[in-house]
Amino acid sequence: MTIGSPRWRMLLVIAIVLVASAFVPLVAEQMRALWLEFGPSWCRVPALRAPAPDASFVCTAVYRRPSIPVILTIVLVLLVLAAASIPLIRWSLRPVRDMAPAIADVGPQNLGHRLRPGSSREELATLGRAIDEMMDRIAVGYEAQRRFAADASHELRTPLAVQRTLIEVGMAHPLTPDQVELLTAQLLEINERNERLIEGLLVLSESDRGLMSWSPLRLDLITSSVLESHRERAAGIKIVSRLSPRLVLGEQVLLERLVTNLVQNAIKYNRPDGTIEVSVGADPALVITNTGDDVPADEVAALFEPFRRRSATRIDHSGGAGLGLAIARSITRAHDGTIAASSTGHDGLRVEVNFPAA
Repeated sequence: MTIGSPRWRMLLVIAIVLVASAFVPLVAEQMRALWLEFGPSWCRVPALRAPAPDASFVCTAVYRRPSIPVILTIVLVLLVLAAASIPLIRWSLRPVRDMAPAIADVGPQNLGHRLRPGSSREELATLGRAIDEMMDRIAVGYEAQRRFAADASHELRTPLAVQRTLIEVGMAHPLTPDQVELLTAQLLEINERNERLIEGLLVLSESDRGLMSWSPLRLDLITSSVLESHRERAAGIKIVSRLSPRLVLGEQVLLERLVTNLVQNAIKYNRPDGTIEVSVGADPALVITNTGDDVPADEVAALFEPFRRRSATRIDHSGGAGLGLAIARSITRAHDGTIAASSTGHDGLRVEVNFPAA
């Protein structure tokens, strides 16, 4: 522990104040004696005599309670001591104040700046390490947001460029009815893809913001409704469900979107004659397993990143935006839950979602 440590400085200030406080009665008595000796005599009463009838209220009170001058003098000395302690307190807190400029200089342009206080166990070093850890988390989040914005721009720019090219081709030469129909279909397909992308971005932003309200909901009923609406779309795929009653605190719309995204992903990345197993229970709350292509273990974590798509065989070529699992993760976190995926080891993917007990 060095002299620059706030702990040492505070101990030194406390020691000075304690030593000085021991002399407060002596100093107060000396001040009172000096006042009686050299001060004005506006309230001086001879010994063994009461104040005159026309004496002031203060003189009468002092005569009846001789301890009043002593108490007032001690209070005055304590006030002087407290005022003298202010510079000492500021000196003891100066190491903390010196950290402010270094923290104030941190901005988007230098998120890599760190205090690096070392491995000391002193309070200031502990605070510095906590600030560095906080800056690490902020830098990771900022970089993720920057990468997300760049990816979103790229995802929007590519179809818009294709759309512009198709329009320019259509305006350059007269088109036959068949060509007009083909061009219209292509433009409509691109527009639908942009709508899905924008809708996914809006849902992702809403779930990242957190829940506005909480209510107990039956996850098994929500899952059953989603499965029923996807059975026709999953033609040729066998859907097996085991749904037990499970309450979850959250929002109906977001939970429906969570289950929908996971079911759609299980259908999209599956074999034509594959299987989807869906179960709802206490722990984990939701499990969805499909029989698609095997996912290497080192690629599983990246599936939850925005705009990440695997090149595996798909039976649904609707051109997703690559936001399905990213939205599922964001919705799960908004409900204070966890989501994890794992390879089955032979084919397909297993996704587990856990929620706190309602």
